[in-house]
Order: sequence, then structure tokens, then C-alpha cells
Amino acid sequence: MTDSTARKVTANLALTLDGRYSGPRGPADIGAIVRYATTEVARDHLTRIWEGATTAVLGRVSAEGFLGYWPTVAADENADPRDRGYAKWLVDTEKVVLSTTLTQAPWDRTRVVNALAADVVAELRSTGEGDILVNNSASVIKALLAADLLDRLYLLVCPEIAGGGERLFEDGLPGSQWKLMRQETGDLGELSLIYDRVR
Repeated sequence: MTDSTARKVTANLALTLDGRYSGPRGPADIGAIVRYATTEVARDHLTRIWEGATTAVLGRVSAEGFLGYWPTVAADENADPRDRGYAKWLVDTEKVVLSTTLTQAPWDRTRVVNALAADVVAELRSTGEGDILVNNSASVIKALLAADLLDRLYLLVCPEIAGGGERLFEDGLPGSQWKLMRQETGDLGELSLIYDRVR
């Protein structure tokens, strides 16, 4: 049970119909997802995830991958305004990167923490204001689901079956109930979903 006055902890991830965020060839196998990431529905979804957030929590892999992409989008005047809005937010906001191997922050306004995701997020939610967004960092999201620390899930469900790869919702998670707050369907059959944890 969480304190109703605490900051909201949110998470965003794209999944296939069989609940996978990567395919059978490993973490870089995102072919079943990538074509849906730039649709109108996906870009509107991207805007919704960060609007109320003041802190980004990332795993090391996501942080390093984002560093190679989003700062250039933030500086690109020809980029889609929704992509650029997210990119500027990510560059400018407070970032906490969870890592056991990094020794220094990969970019500005970032601190590296070598601790359990649940402990870090529990501490973050007790201080400051605004939502805490875990964006596209599946290992962190899984840990927070296991600790029942997520208040909102932003999911982009892509109409493909990967047939193998990593799943977000693995066996052994504590039971929980979620309320559908928003649903939007794109032209390619992708679904933008927002679920809030019922407590």
C-alpha cells in the first residue's frame, strides 16, 4: 500500500501481443515493435508519458541507448514536435540511472545509483514533486512490479506475436488489479493503453 500523497511512479513499455518487449534473438530484436513506434498514436502516447513527470529512472542499457539518440532529436528543428518535446524533457529533467557497472553519469543532470530499484524508487517517491517515470527499462519495471511500487502503466501493444524473447509479466509477480484509464487504437492496429493500479 502506498501513501496517497507520495509521488506517482509510472512506467512505459512497448509489448507484442504475446507480452514480449524483445524477440527471440535477444534484446536488440525489436522488429515486432519498431514499426509501430512512430505512428500518430505512438507519438501521442509518448507525449502523455512525460507530461507530469519530473524524474526519469533508467537502467544502464536504456540510459546509454537513449544518450546516443534523444539529444540529437532535441536539437533537430525538423523532428516531429512530439518526439522533440520528449527529447527536450529527457535531456533537461533529473535522471537516475541504476547500474552496478557505471562509475560516472553518462549525461548531464544524471546520477548513477548502485542499489535495488525498489529501494531507490521508494526513496525518490518520498521526496520532491511530480511523477517518476521509468521509460523503456524493462529490468527496472519488472523489479517495481514485483515490489508493487508502480501506480501507472503506459503500454503500447503492437499487433504481432514475437514467438520468443523477454516477457514483462513473468510468473511469480504479486497479484494486482488495474483500471483502464485510456485506450486508443492506431491505423496499424497498435493500442495505446494507460492503466492505473487499484489500491
